Amino acid sequence: MIIIPAIDIIDGKPVRLYQGDYGKKEVVGQSVMDIAKTFEELGADYLHTVDLDGAKSGTKDNAKLIIEVAKALSIPVEVGGGIRSMEDIDFYLENGLSRVILGTVALENKALLKEAITKYKEKIAVGIDCKNGYVCGSGWLTDSNAYYIDFAKEMESLGVQTIIFTDISKDGTLAGPNLEMLAELKKAVNIDITASGGIKDISHIQQLKDLDVYGAITGKAMYAKTLDLEEAIALCKE
Repeated sequence: MIIIPAIDIIDGKPVRLYQGDYGKKEVVGQSVMDIAKTFEELGADYLHTVDLDGAKSGTKDNAKLIIEVAKALSIPVEVGGGIRSMEDIDFYLENGLSRVILGTVALENKALLKEAITKYKEKIAVGIDCKNGYVCGSGWLTDSNAYYIDFAKEMESLGVQTIIFTDISKDGTLAGPNLEMLAELKKAVNIDITASGGIKDISHIQQLKDLDVYGAITGKAMYAKTLDLEEAIALCKE
């Protein structure tokens, strides 16, 4: 399992939300670039970035900054938030990003998803953001009738190789990942699963490692200093 530190961005600043609530925003540093470089220096294998403005607006609000970060680091960087067209996908992947995460598009525009997978294969990941087991879109602001297991199976059938699973009720809470839902997901599909949301400390990293998921995204735990990134990375390499 790999540890993927996260930087969520609003108005060019690194932030954390609580349960996806834009009204519960906490700025966690002055510079996205400085935080990204620190994560790289601490040994991260990958960096996860989210344009939270874009997730809500459907436009690439923080794209310039995210591309600057990707070009400044030697580790791969993935991006999600506000990516709604083939032009958006091309733009990021042609400008130094290693992987694009589709959320709302995967839910609402299967034709575009198929086109993206055909063109970019493993560089396309799908974010499965859940509330009460059902997938949400538009920065978690809209609900759907897509049950997460069914949706994951559909994504696998379309050729998606990586899914990023978030239980919104756990995100930013430090209450632990939803291990039950992740275990069900792991039984249902044979693709890479990255767990996101709820991680507090090294015990949660151990639980996810025991579950044998591909990756674990952590944000708030590092900013709150309840998880040491170097320790988490070392545990995953044992």
